[in-house]
Amino acid sequence: MEVLIGKVKNFYGHIPSIVVELEEDLKIGDRIVVRKKNGEERFSQIVESMEVERKKVGSVKAGQEVAILVVGKTKKGDLVYKIEE
Repeated sequence: MEVLIGKVKNFYGHIPSIVVELEEDLKIGDRIVVRKKNGEERFSQIVESMEVERKKVGSVKAGQEVAILVVGKTKKGDLVYKIEE
């Protein structure tokens, strides 16, 4: 099952990472999928690195803004889902 956890606020291609304001909690080891607004999948991955205010963190609570290292390209406004089994 996929749970919407937020929208991509920014994408940095040179790192590559995304900035997301979370609507749900997220932790290292969670699997996420990034989708275009039309629902088409861009990529999925396991979260391996996150930062809050340039400091590495292991988990983030809903309402916080987080930078996540990603394996693919995305765009501002894309939707980020956590895959829960």
